[in-house]
Amino acid sequence: MNRAAIYARFSTDLQNERSIDDQLALCRTYAEREGLNVVATFDDRARSGGSVMGRDGLLHLMDKAREHEFDVLVVEALDRLSRDMDLAGIHKRLSFLGIEIRAVHEGVVNTVLVGLRGLVGQLYREDNAHKVRRGQAGRVKKGLHAGGLTYGYSYVPGDPGKRLIAEDEAEIVRRIFREYVDGQTPRDIAHNLNRDSIPPPRGRAWNASTINGNAQRGTGLLQNELYVGRLIWNRVRMVKDPDSGKRVSRPNPKGEWRTVEVPDLAIISPELFEAARERKKARTITHPSHQRRPRHMLSGLLRCGACGAGMSSNGKDKSRRIRIRCSAATESGTCPDPKTFYLDTVETAVLDGLTTELRHPDVIAQYVQTYHEERRRLAADTNARRTRLERRLGELSREIERLINAIAKGHGDPAVLGPQSTTLNEERKCIVAELDQVPAATGVIALHPAVLARYEEQLNQLQIGLAKGIVAGDSESAEAMRDLIETVTVFRDPLRIGGIEVEIAGRLTALLGENAFPNGVKGVWGKVVAGEGLEPPTPGL
Repeated sequence: MNRAAIYARFSTDLQNERSIDDQLALCRTYAEREGLNVVATFDDRARSGGSVMGRDGLLHLMDKAREHEFDVLVVEALDRLSRDMDLAGIHKRLSFLGIEIRAVHEGVVNTVLVGLRGLVGQLYREDNAHKVRRGQAGRVKKGLHAGGLTYGYSYVPGDPGKRLIAEDEAEIVRRIFREYVDGQTPRDIAHNLNRDSIPPPRGRAWNASTINGNAQRGTGLLQNELYVGRLIWNRVRMVKDPDSGKRVSRPNPKGEWRTVEVPDLAIISPELFEAARERKKARTITHPSHQRRPRHMLSGLLRCGACGAGMSSNGKDKSRRIRIRCSAATESGTCPDPKTFYLDTVETAVLDGLTTELRHPDVIAQYVQTYHEERRRLAADTNARRTRLERRLGELSREIERLINAIAKGHGDPAVLGPQSTTLNEERKCIVAELDQVPAATGVIALHPAVLARYEEQLNQLQIGLAKGIVAGDSESAEAMRDLIETVTVFRDPLRIGGIEVEIAGRLTALLGENAFPNGVKGVWGKVVAGEGLEPPTPGL
């Protein structure tokens, strides 16, 4: 009795959990009628058929197919597998593995049926998308909304697309525009709104970006022309990345925008809106990150210990020492402990801590131990893969030899056995090619001397930088530091020199873990792959 697997899916436009159970039941009935033994079921819930990405059930099915755990795949209909031309790719891969696809309503699937269903499915999706866009355009032309809810407005129950001014939020919109025109910055405005406990459009707090937005996309409260009774639609379009399956926003040319006057939805006067726009134009400059490299050793790496937000420069004192402060405190006033620190104090603490801790024998020993453990794990995975491929290669060689002998002795129909032998030989060639890419079985790989040499070189650069006294503009020393560090979290600690404690996160403990630092400088490392400065790439592992 042939082993069968069942696959079921329902899409995001049919949110019905029962659909999966119904499909599985239908497929089981079909399998029993056809004398198939169901050995596995796979499903994807609320997943579009327009892409194989993000469909764990289908990907798991393909993995099991490569392991030859079933002979027949049963689906209710081919569009459950895919509504796209990539249906042909799925069929081709399963056919190569000797697995037959059967659809309950269509029987055994062949190349012609796959091509037709894939083409029809893709055309259906594209046509449906055009109809949705056409429907949205018609709604916008009537002054109705085709998107989400904008701050300052409310839905009209039973009348989709219709909006009403929400007076409580509208008053906040007017306040934001007035304060901005009066000279306050978006940061100041956000800070004041959070201080007054005004709920934001989304998230937990107001931020400057909520008010400012993006000039190219026309986002942000200060750039939303709906507040002066002008509805603009089709600024952006959503396209699906064929590799990731994710929808990506792309701005449309201005000539494709659709503008409709909706004076009944105006919240502020055109004069106030234009005044805000003119002030914004006068203040717009290119972001500094697009103009120059990081100015300081820890630029972009600092985090606030009280709330986790980034930290940025907050001016200088009379002696020209640079202060740093939590960005959340500056942007929205939401940090629970908005303390200001001196940048040079933080830099000194980081350098002193690293150069002391990273040379500790326990750190180096832990590094070597972790290196060996990871190499053993990778070698075991590689050896297991090679063993599996070699086993399958042996099976194929024996099966091909059996078919050839049968043909030679006249024990079978060459017209049937010949193509079977050809199919098996194609799979054998693929496995031979795959084996060529898999390293030979190996034992534990010794620690390459260049690894520790490079590590020591990094520390030497840090010591040189410390001896010089790292200052702004010393880019070579700053880059050496940034090669080892991911983030530095700053905590207030009055009992320590300088009144701070730093928690350093970087590439070393990506391999070692938190126990790498024995003397108190903590390691909470976000990345799990070592950086280039600590471990050179090893081909094949």
